[in-house]
Amino acid sequence: MNIRAYAASAAREPLSLIEYDPGELAPDEVEIDVAYCGLCHSDLSMWGNDWMQSRYPFVPGHEVVGTVAAKGESVVHLEVGQKVGLGWYSRSCGTCEPCLSGDQNLCASAGQTIVGRHGGFAEKVRAQALWVAPLPDALDFSAAGPLFCGGITVFNPILECGVLPTDRVGVVGIGGLGHMALQFLNRWGCEVTAFSSSPEKEEAARGYGAHHYVSSRDSDAIRKLGASLDFILVTVNVELDWEAFLGALKPKGRLHLVGAAPKVESPVFTLLEKQRSIGGSPLGSPAAVNRMLEFSARHGLAPKTEIMPMSEANRAFQRLEEEKPAHRLVLQADFS
Repeated sequence: MNIRAYAASAAREPLSLIEYDPGELAPDEVEIDVAYCGLCHSDLSMWGNDWMQSRYPFVPGHEVVGTVAAKGESVVHLEVGQKVGLGWYSRSCGTCEPCLSGDQNLCASAGQTIVGRHGGFAEKVRAQALWVAPLPDALDFSAAGPLFCGGITVFNPILECGVLPTDRVGVVGIGGLGHMALQFLNRWGCEVTAFSSSPEKEEAARGYGAHHYVSSRDSDAIRKLGASLDFILVTVNVELDWEAFLGALKPKGRLHLVGAAPKVESPVFTLLEKQRSIGGSPLGSPAAVNRMLEFSARHGLAPKTEIMPMSEANRAFQRLEEEKPAHRLVLQADFS
């Protein structure tokens, strides 16, 4: 049975309705009836072939929530009709050292939901069952999609970097990633400082869980923090006064990037003398995704979303590119 989807025929071409034959369902795969799919800046980059790895026709969408429509014969932990979600990764080899260590997100041959395959702007989407996560009942079904990309992107460093409830932390950028990071870190128990270049976002940042607010463009204000922060999470994709931010870290503090900033520069002595470090991370493993979903359900956390019909995907792309909304746009499948 063919699957209907919205696809671009070439870089930056408008999305139009297509049908494609997905072939036979593999024994370890699940087919999902798509209910909602979030729109992410990575979809925008892939649509324009900015990373030189897009294949056309290109079907975007990697923040999927829906229900299991069918499952392969080897899938035992999911049931038809169950509510599930799918993010950036759709497959891993299962035999390499990272996979065997539980770091499947670092698998060298990991499959990605919209790289070389059709994504979730569709009636249905398929993935290896390992990467299809059951949704806790307490989560808002319509708002859960962005957790599978933006959410896990900012939650994974909390686990990987050993952030403690007693830590003082900073979040740079109060957009689609940052507003989720503030919620997670506040509920984690941390004292949270929000950094943003937009003064009008201070009230919203405090509403999401920030205890303090500092302009990310005010180097003097950042320096006045002294060496007071254990961890700074950078969610933006622009260059900053890195020396000022590194100086705001305690000894053994970490500056961690999940936004694709062009480069980070620092004198080596800034790192050596206080044993500070700079790092980054991709999205998380299936285990990390499940922990994030459980944490979100327990604390009633959700990204701020705006629902649009999937048939208006082109308008959603335009809004994301031109308006740069601080919330997440989510497309509701409306094929019938």
